[in-house]
Amino acid sequence: MFTPTRTNSSSLQNAFLNSHPSEPVPNGSSKRLKRITAIDLGTNSFHAIIADLYDDGHFEIVDALKEMVIMAEKGVGKKLTPGAMERGIAALRKFYNLSEGRQSEAIIAYATSAVREATNGGEFIQRVIDEVGLKINAISGLMEAELIAYGVQHGVTIGSTPVLMADIGGGSVEFIVGTQDTTSYLTSKKIGVARLAAMFLENDPITPTEVEAIQEYIEKTLDPMQQQIGRLPSGLMIGSSGTYQTIAAMIDARRPNGHGGVITNEFEFTWTEFKALFDEFLYLPKKKRLKVQGLEEKRSELILPGMILVHSIMRIFNVERVKISTQALREGILIRYFQKMYPKLTMSPVTEDPRRDSIMELVVKCNWHESHSMQVCNLALELFDKLHEVLGLEETDRELLEYAAILHDIGYHISHRKHHIHALYLILNADLRGFSESEIQVMAHVARYHRRSTPKKRHELYEALEKPVKKRVQKLSAILRVADGLDRSHYQNVEAMNVGVNDKEITITIQTTSDPELELWGARRKSFLLERVSKRSVLIEAESEHS
Repeated sequence: MFTPTRTNSSSLQNAFLNSHPSEPVPNGSSKRLKRITAIDLGTNSFHAIIADLYDDGHFEIVDALKEMVIMAEKGVGKKLTPGAMERGIAALRKFYNLSEGRQSEAIIAYATSAVREATNGGEFIQRVIDEVGLKINAISGLMEAELIAYGVQHGVTIGSTPVLMADIGGGSVEFIVGTQDTTSYLTSKKIGVARLAAMFLENDPITPTEVEAIQEYIEKTLDPMQQQIGRLPSGLMIGSSGTYQTIAAMIDARRPNGHGGVITNEFEFTWTEFKALFDEFLYLPKKKRLKVQGLEEKRSELILPGMILVHSIMRIFNVERVKISTQALREGILIRYFQKMYPKLTMSPVTEDPRRDSIMELVVKCNWHESHSMQVCNLALELFDKLHEVLGLEETDRELLEYAAILHDIGYHISHRKHHIHALYLILNADLRGFSESEIQVMAHVARYHRRSTPKKRHELYEALEKPVKKRVQKLSAILRVADGLDRSHYQNVEAMNVGVNDKEITITIQTTSDPELELWGARRKSFLLERVSKRSVLIEAESEHS
């Protein structure tokens, strides 16, 4: 379970365009800051969107592209076939060329279940690097849920009463409980439609025995979640993904004056409407299913487990109506990227994020080294994303690492000498808002140990910490030390990084814009704490050395 925490999703304005991609026209006198491409490598399809961020905090979609690839054609968790790899590479090459043509300044590509769980997923990621020149991050289910929350919260009107958000993918379903600007629950369950189809479906039409088996499996999987969150009082579920949109299109076609075409954002249907469609549709053979208005042929197989999933979720959590969000993971990728790159734009017209606001107020007061600090922050978070499971860290630790990385050099405001110790005292005494005492202690000590000595018993403030806090400090500072070393020149020389992990070794391979020697030296000399906490050797090399 994800420990309840406040998201940062409230920190950017809801300005995604719900229309066909087109060249945006800036609003008023707003100035464009950056153009980036976000790519979602799903189990069945790959999606890319290109967006512009403006200095008033809004961002607009420039272009979009979707390719059906069917990555998990042998089942989720199985090896990716040569054909799936070739389809995936071909799709990503199209996305890359589109991004180049649109003069995008950065590409962020996240892979989900099919690549994450494939036994040869690493081989596919490396082939994409070699053949396309694109770096892919295979994100965890929890991070996927977090990103989906960002996108959904900025895509639809939710309000202040907690609702259930659910994104049905091929390999997994991500669940979020939250309001317009907060989340209290995030989880990922391995009950995606492609996975269920591979596990249970053999007959056409589907049999009652198969339906019952799928329902029992879903109920068993969701029982712990139901015990934790109960039935939500709002009766509303926000559904994102093609499964929900397909169901909505079929329901729309059944309505008077309905057309069953493209479903728009915030389209709603009720339990009564869904149940009527479910009862009439589920046992149709494929030939008859294909005649149902609103159903695309490519979804004719997976819509069956999708229908059963939605039926089970609505029944288990007392859902009375479903609202469609056409925004989810891809938009969440954009939001998270923009928040990290432009933290000064994180004020929301609805509510503020006191945690981030107070962090940014402190660094501005201390005349922070912004370029270096953000480079170290991005590198540290990338390392965290690859190492948190090995190190036994939680998603909540990620935010504290992010802030510690942003703050790590503020001690220069007092003096260069012992600036790491000055940072410790500045953070401890800054009256940061929204943090518990324990969280402030973690951030302060992680920043303190970014250089020189590692945590020692003779360090009185560290020794006074509780044992669990000490362990968090050791693990997070181990990551920050390496990240700081990777920008030893302070010129953001590292432009890409690939992190590999096995039972014996952590391999960090960097791509640089110029000679990598200083960054390699800086990171290698600061990697011994990471070796200790991970119980693995750490190899840091440049791509040129690796090849």
